[in-house]
Amino acid sequence: MSLSFCGNDNASAYNISAGVLRNVCFVDALNLVPHVFLLFITFPILFIGWGSQSSKVQIHHNTWLHFPGHNLRWILTFTLLFVHVCEIAEGIVSDTQMKSRHLHLFLPAIMGFVAATVSIVYYHNIETSNFPKLLLALFLYWIMAFVTKTIKLVRYCQDGVPFSQLRFCITGIMVILYGLLMAVEINVIRVRRYVFFMNPQKVKPPEDLQDLGVRFLQPFVNLLSKATYWWMNTLIISAHKKPVDLKAIGKLPIAMRALTNYICLKEAYEEQKKKVADQPNRSPSIWLAMYSAFGRPILLSSTFRYLADLLGFAGPLCISGIVQGFQNTTNSGNTTEEVKDPSNSYLSSEEFLRNVYVLAVLLFLALILQRTFLQASYYVTTETGINLRGALLAMIYNKILRLSTSNLSMGEMTLGQINNLVAIETNQLMWFLFLCPNLWAMPVQIIMGVILLHNLLGVSALVGAAVIVLLAPIQYFIATKLAEAQKSTLDYSTERLKKTNEILKGIKLLKLYAWENIFCTSVEETRMKELTSLKTFALHTSLSIFMNAAIPIAAVLATFVTYAYINVKPLQPAQAFASLSLFHILVTPLFLLSTVVRFAVKAIISVQKLNEFLLSDEIGDDSWRDGDSSVAYESCKKHTGLHTKAINRRQPLRYQLESYEQPTRKQTSPEDMDDIAIKVTNGYFSWGSGLATLSNINIRIPTGQMTMIVGQVGCGKSSLLLAILGEMQTLEGKVHWSNVNGIEPSFEASRSRNRYSVAYAAQKPWLLNATVEENIIFGSPFNKQRYKAVTDACSLQPDIDLLPFGDQTEIGERGINLSGGQRQRICVARALYQNTNIVFLDDPFSALDIHLSDHLMQEGILKFLQEDKRTLVLVTHKLQYLTHADWIIAMKDGMVLREGTLKDIQNKDIELYEHWKTLMNRQDQELEKDMEADQTTLERKTLRRAMYPRESKSQLEGEDEEEEEEEDEDDNMSTVLRLRTKMPWKTCWRYLTSGGFFLLFLMIFSKLLKHSVIVAIDYWLATWTSMDNANEVRNSDDVESTNKTYHVAVFSILSGAGIVLCLITSLTVEWMGLTAAKNLHHNLLNKIILGPIRFFDMTPLGLILNRFSADTNIIDQHIPPTLESLTRSTLLCLSAIGMISYATPWFLVALVPLGIAFYFIQKYFRVASKDLQELDDSTQLPLLCHFSETAEGLTTIRAFRHEARFKQRMLELTDTNNIAYLFLSAANRWLEVRTDYLGACIVLTAAVTSITEGPHSGFVGLGLLYALTITNYLNWVVRNLADLEVQMGAVKKVHSFLNMESENYDGYLDPSQVPKDWPQEGEIKIENLCVRYENNLKPVLKHVKAYIKPGQKVGICGRTGSGKSSLSLAFFRMVDIFDGRIVIDGIDISKLPLHTLRSRLSIILQDPILFSGSIRFNLDPECKCTDDRLWEALEIAQLKNMVKSLPGGLDAMVTEGGENFSVGQRQLFCLARAFVRKSSILIMDEATASIDMATENILQKVVMTAFADRTVVTIAHRVHTILTADLVIVMKRGNILEYDTPENLLSQEDGIFASFVRADM
Repeated sequence: MSLSFCGNDNASAYNISAGVLRNVCFVDALNLVPHVFLLFITFPILFIGWGSQSSKVQIHHNTWLHFPGHNLRWILTFTLLFVHVCEIAEGIVSDTQMKSRHLHLFLPAIMGFVAATVSIVYYHNIETSNFPKLLLALFLYWIMAFVTKTIKLVRYCQDGVPFSQLRFCITGIMVILYGLLMAVEINVIRVRRYVFFMNPQKVKPPEDLQDLGVRFLQPFVNLLSKATYWWMNTLIISAHKKPVDLKAIGKLPIAMRALTNYICLKEAYEEQKKKVADQPNRSPSIWLAMYSAFGRPILLSSTFRYLADLLGFAGPLCISGIVQGFQNTTNSGNTTEEVKDPSNSYLSSEEFLRNVYVLAVLLFLALILQRTFLQASYYVTTETGINLRGALLAMIYNKILRLSTSNLSMGEMTLGQINNLVAIETNQLMWFLFLCPNLWAMPVQIIMGVILLHNLLGVSALVGAAVIVLLAPIQYFIATKLAEAQKSTLDYSTERLKKTNEILKGIKLLKLYAWENIFCTSVEETRMKELTSLKTFALHTSLSIFMNAAIPIAAVLATFVTYAYINVKPLQPAQAFASLSLFHILVTPLFLLSTVVRFAVKAIISVQKLNEFLLSDEIGDDSWRDGDSSVAYESCKKHTGLHTKAINRRQPLRYQLESYEQPTRKQTSPEDMDDIAIKVTNGYFSWGSGLATLSNINIRIPTGQMTMIVGQVGCGKSSLLLAILGEMQTLEGKVHWSNVNGIEPSFEASRSRNRYSVAYAAQKPWLLNATVEENIIFGSPFNKQRYKAVTDACSLQPDIDLLPFGDQTEIGERGINLSGGQRQRICVARALYQNTNIVFLDDPFSALDIHLSDHLMQEGILKFLQEDKRTLVLVTHKLQYLTHADWIIAMKDGMVLREGTLKDIQNKDIELYEHWKTLMNRQDQELEKDMEADQTTLERKTLRRAMYPRESKSQLEGEDEEEEEEEDEDDNMSTVLRLRTKMPWKTCWRYLTSGGFFLLFLMIFSKLLKHSVIVAIDYWLATWTSMDNANEVRNSDDVESTNKTYHVAVFSILSGAGIVLCLITSLTVEWMGLTAAKNLHHNLLNKIILGPIRFFDMTPLGLILNRFSADTNIIDQHIPPTLESLTRSTLLCLSAIGMISYATPWFLVALVPLGIAFYFIQKYFRVASKDLQELDDSTQLPLLCHFSETAEGLTTIRAFRHEARFKQRMLELTDTNNIAYLFLSAANRWLEVRTDYLGACIVLTAAVTSITEGPHSGFVGLGLLYALTITNYLNWVVRNLADLEVQMGAVKKVHSFLNMESENYDGYLDPSQVPKDWPQEGEIKIENLCVRYENNLKPVLKHVKAYIKPGQKVGICGRTGSGKSSLSLAFFRMVDIFDGRIVIDGIDISKLPLHTLRSRLSIILQDPILFSGSIRFNLDPECKCTDDRLWEALEIAQLKNMVKSLPGGLDAMVTEGGENFSVGQRQLFCLARAFVRKSSILIMDEATASIDMATENILQKVVMTAFADRTVVTIAHRVHTILTADLVIVMKRGNILEYDTPENLLSQEDGIFASFVRADM
């Protein structure tokens, strides 16, 4: 067939006798002109531009200026492209009905399509290079196209073409579109004035884009890039080369920052407050505030959602059209088609839509659009949710900073509640926002679906719908049960963690006493309870999964069976498959509805809690500290002139947030206050209960002097400080602050910033999660000299030297735990370092021993503070310092007893002075006792132990590790990349097998079977409907009915099997997950508890605990559902692809490129997603910590006046977390858009191949139905893969511990061969003993020889690291004895089973360890002893009376770590524990270090009497404790230097022992 433009079957085609414009063909040709013109002009410009601007990639994104009407232009162009596609299709369809090819029908349309595409590419390039003059070419093109199309339209009107003809409609729409585009172009000229005007408009890019730190470009890119997340490509591809870090994701754009949104929400909330101000019983509505602040984006998202849902119904309709059309062509294949007359080649839209290929293309476009809208809706809600969360966090934080202290201390608001608000309630609201468009979109979707079903199938559709609707409440019920089960699981796991934590803290003791198994069983018991509640959790999860899979099967079964028996006409394939796909659409909203309703309920509760919190009491306006005289806010209103600034503080804090302006001072107090810093007159203060805690307070605090506040415990000393700071409620009275501008004006500038801040060190030390240095500087500028002076005054240097990174070590909640004294000294140092005129120290000496207190008093307070002439208020119990005070305030029962100098009091109140004197004497006596027990050295020692388990060893090991690391780094980058992209298959296999092979096999088998059955159901439906139609003509009624019964029966049986299999598979997966979790935890616990002590010295406690908390939680609750979802979506996709390929084998060819694309998408996404998820997790923790530490240190922050700095920090942390989360969700959108487009391509190829090649209509429907399901499940495959990869990390970590070596518990001797009462005598022979901690380390004991007679008392001494403790550990085989041996009562201990050996000896350790439980449990966990024996032991340890006085006696509870006893008492309990176990050998490892002298003397006596006949080995910390021993061993560097009785050793003047004793005296 020869080609010609106007066709060669019509002679009049080239006839122009009636005028050129009357010729259709000529008008079509005329339409080509503008398109060709545009291509000719723009191509050179684009090519030259691309050639010269190869640097376009490097242009920073601040050139992404949008011309006016940017989005409108993109939308119009896309519409234009769509109309062009319709025009092309219409032309081709008309052309197929002609005898010869008529190019003029579709060629201009194709050129138009190309031209429109070029126009938008051209526009985009001009826009990015900001060169508007070139837009003139487009302007001309729009005018020409508009004119030519109008000519064509006019020509149609003259010819009287009816409006119903498609070509007329298309032309009309195009005229309108070209007109609008022309208008957009004119608007650009009007605004930017780049031509026809003298002065072109200069434009600056938005603020965000000028900032190179902003990497989140979604708000700034063009529409196409917005819809497809094209701008994310660079990030996701770069993740392959190097991990994504915080630098790579940059800062949040201004509109999304917490501050912006906070101001928005705050204003809306204030509006609501004003509305209900006059109605006392109504509280302001947070819902309305949220709506007015964030309503618009939610509406936008809902619009997108509606559009997507409506487009979703295009799928079923197109399927039914295609199958119907396919059926008609196969049935009427023999009739010849009529050929149209070329002069009347118009199609009506009905005819056009009957074409199967047109429907396939329409389906493709509808899918693409639907998915784009859906992702847009998700993105908008995510972004709004994040904005809302930022705003809420800022609101909560600002409220925390203004909370009245009494609320916190009276327990109306606990820290836990505040943490929950931050961690849980805000997230609940954010999630509710994510899901809320579903609330109103779903009902519409369901109603539409039911209407369409009714149209297709009539009454029987309602039966199916009814099945779905009736089963939905069950879903909701299951969902609520799930939440309950999760809660109880959480309770048990908290308890289990507490127990595990205790075990790990006391692991050394447990091993030495051979009690591991007892404690291990108690953890296992809790774990069993936890597993039981996990079982209910798993059961409900699997039921929910089962319902989700079974409901559609049940609904379809009900519908089709009813249809078969009600209707006379057999079921058509078109009906069957359209309704099937409608059921698939309907199930999702119904399943989600229960979730959304649950979240809505939770959100309502969260909002109530939030509102309660936001309306709780605030602290009074502390205007007086700005130099104004009065406290009460009311009095400010009376003379407003003076106090405008103070009142202003009540207004929204929007200006205060960024820079905290200090209000200008006004000197208002009449009396002369030069020498008085603070004056309280007639003060009555309460803690919010209305009862005055402090009453009738009249005090003065002199400027630049030291005031001491003294009095008994609980007489209101600390309250007085807080009252002055404004933390208490003022019932009446005033606090005057003088104008404390200190010294001459030259200093004024440096001090003005913190003129009214008070350096305050609270009684309970409060540390930030920051380095030691940051804790001390606390936001002031760093001054090296000052810093050194302060650390020296507080004797912090030795402690700092012990920390691994010196003063750059992180301390606080997450960092290293310091002891009480160390924390307190850091807090005092903070107060001293601050450049403030007033310093409040609340009992700074309470946790310090005497040396440190003296040093602090002399260096810090008397020297450092007095030199600076700072005003100091000191609360203390140490009366011996009263002599240094310039002014003393004595308190009693909330009143001031006396005020004045020490001399005044001595003269006026002799009684009080005498009382003080007796107290001072007593304190001096304690001093002498205390001189021995140097607490600080002990604290430092504990710290050293925590930091460097064994100094020398850890250094050795550190060197080894570094070498290994360096070698690793030399490995080229490629291997690292390979590791980053590889799925951890090995770990997955380990996980699957840890559930047992039987369950694994069952799971795989049932999964495969279930999916085969589901495919079989649909396959049967296809053959059934196709059969019916084929048989319709030839069959009589009876055959028909038997046929029907047969089909229905098979269909029902298959559906029933499918439903049962759904239940079985969902149960097996959960069951397998549970078994795996159970086994992994069991193995982990047993492995850890039997590990060598060296492992615990080397591994941080937190790391081991993490395995038991976070990782176990992931294995318990997260992996099974992910695994289930992954296998389900993968198998669905595979079965779909299999089904389509079975129907049309040609589909496989098209699948290859799609498969490759899919592989690369998932590969890149997984890596980026993993990094972003880690970033999200790691940025969340500091945020939560910041909140909780703010709530704890409220008084300190407010005293220092650092609210603004903390707010700033909170906003930074929130933004950091939000940007990570935003990028994570944007990456998910990136993936989903891509997989959805791939899915759409699969649908298109499936449709086209099945139309051209398909066997019969049933299979065409089947293929399309399956292709549609693929679009839903492809992205789930990838997301679950990514999740699983992250979660498998937990399994990997647990496995890394499982490969650790255990201690060797079996000896050569059977436990039965060891005599029952061994060791009876207690004779010890040490023969040539060599000991090391691990076989690659140097020995710590070298060839030690000693002999200890039965019943001897032996003392071992030596410097730190001389091997004393190692020797004591060698008795218990806690260390590796690689040469020599220890023989006790004739048995070599290396031959004994460990358990036997350790259970027959006793040891008292240096650190007293108690476990939570009863006192009885602590003394005798094995429950072997009688009560008498326990009481006897307590009596020996001087504890009997104390325990008797406790409620419950022996069954009195010990809190975690024994916190309810003092350190000394704990040590005594440990002694009692050793007495209970009546072994003939007792080893005391520096056991008396934390006991005061008096108790220690008693103990020494007790040991001598109670253990008269037993062998006692004492490792001495202070030499005088072993002067009474029978034998002394002096050690140095693992060797024995001196070995004799103490008398003999003391007589050697130059001996080491003698020098030790001299040093200790």
